[in-house]
Amino acid sequence: MATTPYLNGYTVKPLAVSSLGSVVFTDGTNNIIPNQQQCEAYGYTYNKTTGTCSAFTFNTNLGRNVINENNFIQGSGNVTEVGTNNTYVMGEKNIVRGLSRNNIIIGNNNEISNGVNNTFVYGTLAQATADNSIVLGGNAPGDILGERQSIQVLYGIQTADGSTVDSYLNNVEDSYFTIPNNTICYFHADTIAVRVAGSGEGAVGDFASWVERGVVVNAGETLTVSRERDTIKTSGSVSNWRPVANVSGTNFRITVRGDADQTVEWCSNITFTQIKTGVSL
Repeated sequence: MATTPYLNGYTVKPLAVSSLGSVVFTDGTNNIIPNQQQCEAYGYTYNKTTGTCSAFTFNTNLGRNVINENNFIQGSGNVTEVGTNNTYVMGEKNIVRGLSRNNIIIGNNNEISNGVNNTFVYGTLAQATADNSIVLGGNAPGDILGERQSIQVLYGIQTADGSTVDSYLNNVEDSYFTIPNNTICYFHADTIAVRVAGSGEGAVGDFASWVERGVVVNAGETLTVSRERDTIKTSGSVSNWRPVANVSGTNFRITVRGDADQTVEWCSNITFTQIKTGVSL
């Protein structure tokens, strides 16, 4: 929960969930009791009568403290930890770590990491670590978690000038996809950009598209990248626009550049083909 990013326009975010299901927020320094708008913006339930924000329903009739009637679990050996809501699991020996919402798992021995929401995970020994991702695991029973898998995510940003800025995972500021240690990934990024406003050269509706691909390696918690990019189709005044795949620490980055007085929306659909080696690279 401590890594939950701030939503755009909000100066508070969830900090912790109690054993009774109530959610405490933080402004980065102090604990905050959220109002209804703040609570519901992060996907929780606000009780107007009690003035509380809740992640799940507490029920004293069960052997464990936390339930959510909206979870649907079919199969044996599946585990949904504290604060799992609105989740569908079909298969065997899957795990949904706590404080997760609106997920689907189909298969066996898959895992959704703590605090990850809105994912679709299927296959065998797949691991989802990013919100709004689609993950396919293609592993044998003896493989490690996430050893061979495909991961699909979206990055986005809006630019208004010609400076180079980061595009963000799910268009959430300072959010990036993290590559695990001792892991190699082939990435394929389809990027589209379209002008939506601005008084600069060209017109609303100008667009450009690119395909970028390459290999990113995490060796000793440090990423390196080898990449190439092709321009696919363009229209209008877009000669200064470009995306570039980049890395920083363990974060995979997409940086983008628009042009002066042009408001441009960017979206990158990125697929990672991953091998988590289990050895030091």
